[in-house]
Amino acid sequence: MNSFGHNFRVTVFGESHGPVVGVVMDGVPAGIELCEEDFAEDIARRAPGAEGTTARKEADTPKILSGVFNGHTTGAPLTIVFENENTRPEDYAQFAAIPRPGHVDFVAAVKFDGSNDPRGGGHFAGRLTLPIVAAGVVAKKLLDGIDFSSQLVALGGSEDPDKWSELIAQAAKEGDSLGGVVECKVTNLPIGVGEPFWDSVESMLSHAVFAIPGVRGIEFGDGFKAAAMKGSEHNDPFGPEGPVKNGAGGVNGGLTNGAPLVLRVAFKPTSSIARAQRTWNYETEAEETLEIRGRHDVCFARRCPVIVEAMAAIVLEDLLAL
Repeated sequence: MNSFGHNFRVTVFGESHGPVVGVVMDGVPAGIELCEEDFAEDIARRAPGAEGTTARKEADTPKILSGVFNGHTTGAPLTIVFENENTRPEDYAQFAAIPRPGHVDFVAAVKFDGSNDPRGGGHFAGRLTLPIVAAGVVAKKLLDGIDFSSQLVALGGSEDPDKWSELIAQAAKEGDSLGGVVECKVTNLPIGVGEPFWDSVESMLSHAVFAIPGVRGIEFGDGFKAAAMKGSEHNDPFGPEGPVKNGAGGVNGGLTNGAPLVLRVAFKPTSSIARAQRTWNYETEAEETLEIRGRHDVCFARRCPVIVEAMAAIVLEDLLAL
């Protein structure tokens, strides 16, 4: 479905090459100061421009359609849209017959019997993360006093930022792509955020984060490394103010424990690559070589820290609004 949350409910709509993409937020209390300029910083963090990101650039100006009057939220559903301006639908014509390896083209066409909008990935596209970032801005406003930070910590398998430019240049030269890992940290959370059993803070965050296109994994604290550790190594002893280390990533039993909430998210390499690939043509019923045209990120993970941060804020506002 296209909606997430119970108390802070977020619904996204639109397709990558349709007229607009947008978001409706229900559960936003009245009286919160809000204007279009509030979204500028986080929208800029998501925008292309860094080395290895797409050449598709949009103004990405938010238009508030409902839920704000005289610079304050009204308590009614808050609706924000963004126009899609820099589109090239002709770049996607071939994918109806020859779906891109690693992409949603094939499964979406089967599920929706070919009625889906395939241009730019349609409703499955990374373009839909723009309204998610907008919802994250609102959620962070509501979470006053709780601090968020996020950054790319690995690219192409390397944790050394000095090597990233070289890795990106080499992948671009080869017509290929790279993945990456984003770390998000949330501080000043109260103890006990999360609801047993299904709505533990980790369960809810994982649910939301996996809605971001291209996510392949999530871990908290020591994460998968904990499986190779001893209990004496992984356990977090308690002091007067809570845990004195943070192997658990700020969570015990699905509830926040007062330490910083730390999660890392793995993103796959961009599926749309210029490098020739052998795949199936469903019109000719024969294998053929596919070379993908268009404007695609070499490493879209570079644009994802603010998206992960937005998802974390949406989840935490939903849980804290209980």
